[in-house]
Amino acid sequence: MATLRVDEIHKILRERIEYNRKVGIENIGRIVQVGDGIARIIGLGEIISGELVEFAEGTRGISLNLESKNVGIVLMGDGLMIQEGSFVKATGRIAQIPVSEAYLGRVVNALAKPIDVKGEIIASESRLIVSPAPGIISRRSVYEPLQTGLMAIDSMNPIGRGQRELIIGDR
Repeated sequence: MATLRVDEIHKILRERIEYNRKVGIENIGRIVQVGDGIARIIGLGEIISGELVEFAEGTRGISLNLESKNVGIVLMGDGLMIQEGSFVKATGRIAQIPVSEAYLGRVVNALAKPIDVKGEIIASESRLIVSPAPGIISRRSVYEPLQTGLMAIDSMNPIGRGQRELIIGDR
């Protein structure tokens, strides 16, 4: 017959008393289609537009197309290991990007990760990816030209410093 010592009983009782069960609700969906950088997900009924999601294999995405039966998620990564039928978890956070003075003069990719050889960038603040533009009155006027160094671009399509310019594709 096994006997328990008083200190063992005390330890077991203390563990049981101090046990703290954490209950949480997770918004989980399933991938029904993936391709061309977009994943179609069913089961994410409580997701909002612009919310970050995390795929089972680690890739992240942003919810952009909210339909009645599925959600369109834009992949933030190559997504080569994502498979139909695997699960996706909504994080409850809106997509943000780090901001800091340390980004000035650095070359970064679309996910704000440095692609130059100067090392990691430390940023203590972040901003929402989608935020309202400042009013027209509060903006500074564009008066200084931005020289790209390519004569064809500078002569055919002059760009002002501080001006937004949409560049799409390889044309």
